[in-house]
Amino acid sequence: MTRREVGTKTRRCSGLGLATLLLAAAAFPAMPGRAAPDAAPAALAATHAAGLADLSARLLPAVVNISSTQITKAATPAPGPEVPQFPPNSPFYQFFKDLHPGQNDATPAPAEKSVSLGSGFVIDGSGLIVTNNHVIEGADKITVILQNHDSLPAKLVGRDVLTDLALLRVSPPHPLPSVAFGDSDAARTGDWVIAIGNPYGLGGTITAGIISAKARPINDGGPYDDFIQTDAAINKGNSGGPLFNLSGAVIGINSAIFSPSGGSIGIGFAIPSVIARHVVDELKHHGHVRRGWIGARVQNIDPDMAAALGLPMTQGTLLGALVANSPAARAGLRQGDVITAVGDHPVRDLRRFRRAVYDLAPGAKASVAVLRDGHPETVKVTFGDAAVFEPQTVTPDSTATVSVPVKPAAPPVTKLLGLSVAQASAALRDRFQLSDQAKVVVTDPGQANALIGGPLAPGDVIVEASGADLRKPADLAARVAQLRKSGRKSVLLLIDRGGDLRYVTVALM
Repeated sequence: MTRREVGTKTRRCSGLGLATLLLAAAAFPAMPGRAAPDAAPAALAATHAAGLADLSARLLPAVVNISSTQITKAATPAPGPEVPQFPPNSPFYQFFKDLHPGQNDATPAPAEKSVSLGSGFVIDGSGLIVTNNHVIEGADKITVILQNHDSLPAKLVGRDVLTDLALLRVSPPHPLPSVAFGDSDAARTGDWVIAIGNPYGLGGTITAGIISAKARPINDGGPYDDFIQTDAAINKGNSGGPLFNLSGAVIGINSAIFSPSGGSIGIGFAIPSVIARHVVDELKHHGHVRRGWIGARVQNIDPDMAAALGLPMTQGTLLGALVANSPAARAGLRQGDVITAVGDHPVRDLRRFRRAVYDLAPGAKASVAVLRDGHPETVKVTFGDAAVFEPQTVTPDSTATVSVPVKPAAPPVTKLLGLSVAQASAALRDRFQLSDQAKVVVTDPGQANALIGGPLAPGDVIVEASGADLRKPADLAARVAQLRKSGRKSVLLLIDRGGDLRYVTVALM
C-alpha cells in the first residue's frame, strides 16, 4: 500500500476544478454599491487566462512513478510425520505423496513478491528524486518510471522515518527535468494548488484544489506533525508526489488522506516544504538526518500551569529534569525555566520546541530565550547529537532490586491539598526505593486534583512547590499558605518519580 492511515481509515481526497470556479467568478460582476476587488495576483490571472494546461505541461515531466518490489520468503510448512523418501519413478512415491501431501516435494514453495506503486519528483537533473519513506520501505528493488515511460533502477540515498521522506538516485542518460521547493510558510489557507502523481497506477494524473488548512496534527503530536490539508484529489498511489503552488514550486509532499469510506472525500495531507527541504538536504549530504539534542525533559504549559507560574500566557515550554552534563546543563539552563524561543524560532508549544531543536545540526550554537522567575534571559547553548544521546532518558535504574520491608513503622503524616505527605524516613526510602536526597514523600494521593502532569502516586517525592525547595512537610504547608494569600488558585509541584522529574499542577483546595 502506498498510503498512510490517519484516524480509523484513510485513502485520498477530491477537489473542485479550478477552471469551473474561475469561470463562475468571471460571470458575476461586482455588486452595485460595492467596490470591485483588487486585481488578481499575476499567477492567478495567468492561470485564469491560460488554464492549468501550460503549468501542468511544464511540471509533469519532473514527476515520476515509483515501483517498489518486496520479496518475502515463503512460510515454512509445519513439521509433519517423517515420510520415507522415494524417487519420483517409484511406485511408492505417489502413494506417500497422496497420504502426506507436500512431504515428498523436492522443490520448496517459491518466494512471494509484492509490488507497491507510488509517486515522486525530480529535484536535481542528475537524478535525485524525492518520495515518501512508506513508498519504498522494505523494498528489495526500486524502479523509477519517467513520464516518457522509460524505466530506471533506483538506489536509496537515505530515508527518514520521523518525517516519512526518502531520497532516491537514478543514473539517467541525459539530465532530467526537475522542480524546486517553494516556501510552504508563505502559502495561505485558500491558495490554489495542484497535485501530480500516480493514483492507482494511472500515472501522470493532475488534480487541482486549494489549501484547506495548515499545521494539521494528524499523527501523535510529534515534532513534524504539521501537515498541509488540501482538497486537491489525492488517492492511493499519490504518496510521495508533489503539491505545487501556481508558480510551479513544490510546497508539499502528498503523504496521507482521511477517508472513512475508503474513497476520496476531499481531505488530503502533505508534508510542508519547509520541513522537507531541510530533511532532503541532510539525506543528500549525509545519508541520514542529523538532529540537535538539548538533554532535558520539557513540558507544555496549559492555563492552569501558567497561573501556577504567574505567567500571563500559555506559550512556551517548561524545562524539567536535565540530563547530567547535557547541553542544557552545561549552558546554565535551569529546571523551571520557561523556554520561549530557540534561535530565530518562537516556541509556542512542545512540538515547536522539538522541531526547532531537531533542525539544528549537532555542534550548532543557538540562543535560547527563557523566562526565569518571570524575568527574560538569554542562554547560549551548544547542541548535542540526538542520534547519540537521545536514547538516554531520565528513568529509574531498571536493574534496581526491590526489597519488601517487614511491617515498617508508620511515619507521621501531614494531610494537605487532599493528599497525605510525610518526611522521608528509612522505612519510606526502603518501601519506595527512594534516594537519600528524598525529603517530602507522598504516602497517599487521596483526592488531590492534579490538573496536568498526571495523577500523583504513592512514593512520589515533592521536590519543589511553585519554585520553593522543600525539605519537610511544613515547608509545603507554608508555601501553600503563601500562595493562597497571594490569590493563586493552584500550586506547581515538581515531582521526582523514580528519578523521572515532572511538573504537576494541583488545585489549592
